[in-house]
Amino acid sequence: METDSASAESGRGRLFLPALATASFASGPIAVLAALLLIDIGNTFGTSVSVTGQINTAYSIAAVASALLTGALSIRFKHKSLLLLGVLLMAVSALGCFLALDFVTLLAFYALSGAGYAIVNPMTFTLVGEHFPLEKRANAIGWVVAGGALVYVVGAPVIAVMSGYKDWRFPLVGFVLPILLISLLLAFLGLPSARKKRQVPPDPKANPNPKAIFLSKSAVACLIGDTLRSAAFVALVLYATSFFRQRFSVPTDFASLILLAAALSYVLGSLSTDRLVKRLGRKPSTVLTALLSGAFTVSYAFVPNVWISLVLVLTASWFFGMVASSANSLTLEQIPQLRGTLMSIDTAVLNVGSAFGTTAGGLALLYSGYEGLGSVLGTIGIIAALVFHLLAKDPTQLQ
Repeated sequence: METDSASAESGRGRLFLPALATASFASGPIAVLAALLLIDIGNTFGTSVSVTGQINTAYSIAAVASALLTGALSIRFKHKSLLLLGVLLMAVSALGCFLALDFVTLLAFYALSGAGYAIVNPMTFTLVGEHFPLEKRANAIGWVVAGGALVYVVGAPVIAVMSGYKDWRFPLVGFVLPILLISLLLAFLGLPSARKKRQVPPDPKANPNPKAIFLSKSAVACLIGDTLRSAAFVALVLYATSFFRQRFSVPTDFASLILLAAALSYVLGSLSTDRLVKRLGRKPSTVLTALLSGAFTVSYAFVPNVWISLVLVLTASWFFGMVASSANSLTLEQIPQLRGTLMSIDTAVLNVGSAFGTTAGGLALLYSGYEGLGSVLGTIGIIAALVFHLLAKDPTQLQ
């Protein structure tokens, strides 16, 4: 194990975890910009909100396709090189969106960010698995997950302020692009060029064929569980602010503060997961936090008091942060020889889960209100816990 951690603990390896956390953070600002300034973007190109919103559809399609392609590429190419490629694609995307003269061009360049994200996200976790010892991986993953969530805490207000000075394009070159360039530099300097060789001989029975992922009941269970927990999370990340605005008539600026508070709670939850994993183990931690995140999601829509409902949302966000870290820790250990491929597929299913949750939640909201939305998506989170409990295994506990 000492050889695994050498690159992460010595020399320029001090930049290793900051580089991964920054890459995770840098993947999010352009999506936050689109969410905040969708109306402004549409006004520039003369498109309605519904049409302009299709940039997110293009992003998701590109992300799923890129994630599957990355799964194949990760077997043949260095994971650092792939991560650098992903960050570079997002930088080109930001610059292209800034220069776009028409909506079709914007659509194409924005989709490129989805492709870049789908490369960066699995590679950050894969590099953690390759270069951190087992007992330190949960903590490292917590920081990577927190880095991705911090963009809502830091990026949202920065983008809002910068757009107020000029227009929606200014944050692209004033914030999004500089963060990506900093991430590119940190990754180049701080990440090792190749995986460290182990002192122990490789397992002769190890199967490097990607088909091994789908032949593993536990690995497939992790993918299904991640799809479902991603769907459940939509109840908070997409619908919660609208719930408070419509149910309790809170002003938009207060609703934005709720979103920031929920994001901060998610970050703190992800950073606290290491202790729980060390105490309970990866699988029990994943089952417990998935169960609690689903239960609190069900409950928040039924409470008639705005402050109690807010507490429930923040609690659910905390547990969603915890389950994100613990589930990634569990998935990462399923097939060590295929970490890059498995985490790439996992990125694809997370996007599929988000799309599924958006559709299921929208239909539930249409027919049964926010109570139906919370019940449906919260129950999906509870089902995720059952999938992890009944079908997934922690290989590190079986050795």
